[in-house]
Amino acid sequence: MKTTTKLIATAFTAVALFFGTNVKAQNAGGDSQNRVRLGIGLEAGVPTGNLHDFSNFSLGGTARLQYDIKSNVSLMLTSGYYNFFSKNASTSFGGVTYTADPKDQGMVPVKAGVKIFYAPSWYISAEAGAGFETQYAKDTKLILSPGIGYASDSGWDVGVRYENFSGQDNNYGLVGLRVAYAFL
Repeated sequence: MKTTTKLIATAFTAVALFFGTNVKAQNAGGDSQNRVRLGIGLEAGVPTGNLHDFSNFSLGGTARLQYDIKSNVSLMLTSGYYNFFSKNASTSFGGVTYTADPKDQGMVPVKAGVKIFYAPSWYISAEAGAGFETQYAKDTKLILSPGIGYASDSGWDVGVRYENFSGQDNNYGLVGLRVAYAFL
């Protein structure tokens, strides 16, 4: 991964951790509910579009800072790292099979979004942001990501989403599952 990308991701995570742990002690209007929480999640996905030709599976981790503006509406700031595991590519030429072992593709997402609870614990979400590729062309992609999920009172959050990465005439996406624990 490029050094500046590592520094940006590390700085963002450090600020989120610092902000989340310091604000967690604050109360909203004197009630006992915390308005800010930090969630750490494991991400798994199935690549779609052009990326499906390169990879069958992605795995990563994210940190999400969530701020409740109402009892049923929250703002989110999410970043982390996704690794798209490359397929071994092989081709035959002149009766000989050649095998290549390409490097995995990495992505550092930085997204902002909203989470709306339409029933107790059930929500829909929408995020937008930028994704920074860490291999090959190292392009920056526009990320758009709608999703649905379930957040329990005990801090567990399970969500499913479609994430689209677009730009530089190379558009792809993933269908992802995020399992996270939010520090309340």
